[in-house]
Amino acid sequence: MVLCIAVTVGFKNESQIGNAYGTAVVLVMLFTTLLMTLVMILVWHCHWILVVLFTGLSLIVECTYFSVVLFKVDQGGWVPLAIAGVFLTVMYVWHYGTVKRYEFELHSKVSMAWILNLGPSLGLVRVPGIGLVYTELATGVPHIFSHFITNLPAIHSVVVFVCVKYLPVYTVPEDERFLIRRIGPNNFHIFRCVARYGYKDLHKKDDDFEKKLFDNLFMSVRLELMMECSSDSEYSLCEPQSEQPNNFTVNNNGNTTSSSNADFSISSVDSPVHSRSPSYVNITIQSSSHCTEVDELEFLNKCREAGVVHILGNTVVRASRESSFYKKIAIDYIYAFLRKICRENSMFLNIPHESLLNVGQVFYV
Repeated sequence: MVLCIAVTVGFKNESQIGNAYGTAVVLVMLFTTLLMTLVMILVWHCHWILVVLFTGLSLIVECTYFSVVLFKVDQGGWVPLAIAGVFLTVMYVWHYGTVKRYEFELHSKVSMAWILNLGPSLGLVRVPGIGLVYTELATGVPHIFSHFITNLPAIHSVVVFVCVKYLPVYTVPEDERFLIRRIGPNNFHIFRCVARYGYKDLHKKDDDFEKKLFDNLFMSVRLELMMECSSDSEYSLCEPQSEQPNNFTVNNNGNTTSSSNADFSISSVDSPVHSRSPSYVNITIQSSSHCTEVDELEFLNKCREAGVVHILGNTVVRASRESSFYKKIAIDYIYAFLRKICRENSMFLNIPHESLLNVGQVFYV
């Protein structure tokens, strides 16, 4: 609104406003035709003859208008071009700085082998609680985490690397939103969570994000332990039969008896099962697996009750010394100014302020 008033006051007569308006309208028509051509090719999959006819006829008319407004650029038509140039510069610098920051994080990430070689305690003091480390990387350990534990050799008992990704889809169903997997052995208590959103989904309005994340985390741990229990019980059932495959015969009445001095017998009806029967082994493994499941879930609940801390990287991007003059202007001034007036990541990720921990770091790109 302020820009419209400034343009109206700045022009001397109505003809200059008309020339500026005409230039803006013709440019909108040109870009609309080009975007429609892409939609016809990529989305609608129209025949190439139809695409050529539509694009050719539209460009003939619009290029005619555009050639006319070119003669009016010095008479007011330069205003929309200047405004478009400013917005293009802002978007390009923001995109360039964001890509450079992501590339720096990607190249400076720490491999998972480094974490696993530290042992269950990670060479640190494991304090009660759960630490949610936010990162843009879907693999590896973010540089802010290694920077954090290097300067403060303590970390929470449970660590979850959270990565929020926006996919080129309309929306992501709730039951498919979270992808959770374990990192390292069970006693490390390190997980990775990828939260997926569509372009219509708004993460900042997801007030139950933390609750949903923990619900999916507990469900993932429960399913993982159930799968381990299932694989162990299948192995326990097959192992005794493979050891003595020829020690059993089937009678005419359907009963199975042992042809040697075996320690157990199995019948089609309720027959006694002795200490070395596969069923007993199966029950023992299921009981131990159930205890393991209860112990880990209880441990996660206790850590959650102890407190949840959201660890977020507060990075400052600076141009390196060998950078060109234009790159220093773009990164050190324009991009830094845009980062300063932009909303903080904690607001964008809907992180409660009382449980937020910012890790500051300077990136030289």
